Amino acid sequence: MSIYLDVVWTLNFMVDLMLLMLVQLLARSPAKKIRLFVGAFIASCIVPLTILYPNSFFNHVAGKLIYSFFIIFSTFGFKSLYRFIKLSLLFYFVSFAIGGGLMAVHFFLQRPITVSLEGVITFNQGYGDPVSWLFVVTCFPIIWYFTKRRMDEHVGEQVKYDEMHKIILTMNHQSFESVGYIDSGNQLIDPLTKQPVVICDRPFLKQWFDETEWEELQQVKETLDFDQLPKKWEDKLHMIPYQGVDGAHSFMLAIRAEELTIFYNNDVLQKANVLIGIQFGVLEREGQYHCLLHPLVIKQSIIQSA
Repeated sequence: MSIYLDVVWTLNFMVDLMLLMLVQLLARSPAKKIRLFVGAFIASCIVPLTILYPNSFFNHVAGKLIYSFFIIFSTFGFKSLYRFIKLSLLFYFVSFAIGGGLMAVHFFLQRPITVSLEGVITFNQGYGDPVSWLFVVTCFPIIWYFTKRRMDEHVGEQVKYDEMHKIILTMNHQSFESVGYIDSGNQLIDPLTKQPVVICDRPFLKQWFDETEWEELQQVKETLDFDQLPKKWEDKLHMIPYQGVDGAHSFMLAIRAEELTIFYNNDVLQKANVLIGIQFGVLEREGQYHCLLHPLVIKQSIIQSA
């Protein structure tokens, strides 16, 4: 039997590329096109490795697991352990889902019972029955599209009010870009001015502060000693009382920003003198967004721009 290694390799490369693209789409994890191709190439290299070196370490369970981690690392990089494990599990889920779908369709189209002209009845359970390459080429894109469509519909049913949008925040005459999340659960309002509060986290806000200023802000938050406030931020800082989910009362440091620009769908919304609550930790551990946008800020900006 002849094995056309170039044909098998090419087909596996295309299949692996589509699998990695599906992982990217489902995880909403950005990856450059060149890295998708590199990851697919590395994944497809298992074909010649298996054929030429059948006793290789990468043909065992541990080797395959390490190889899959290398594929995910090459495609998406490493930002956090949680994100890396999530992408790896999603890669396996997508592979098993589409592979299982192909086998289901294959055996559904087969005739397990065959009657010959001599009247002999044979029964084939399907074990070891080969799946043709033409079948894979034809059915794989269909099952890939069906899987993506169903997952998109599932996400669409869950995400209704909560959305992520690009924002630009201007404070102390400096502007930086990030992603904001419209959080219907964020109802924090300054009781004195009745203004809604947008909450931003440490990775985003530290762009406006040096290490000394940030440590001073943390000391003020912990000790409520306002003498430690950074001098150039004294006239912009506010203390906002709030009640946590456990019923305990606390205070949040907030900065009055010069302007907040929100790229909301096809509109550009601008809001001046916005209160920015300081979150000294991270809002989302994968770093998909760094601001919790108050729904009232969106409504007020839409009304003002109308």
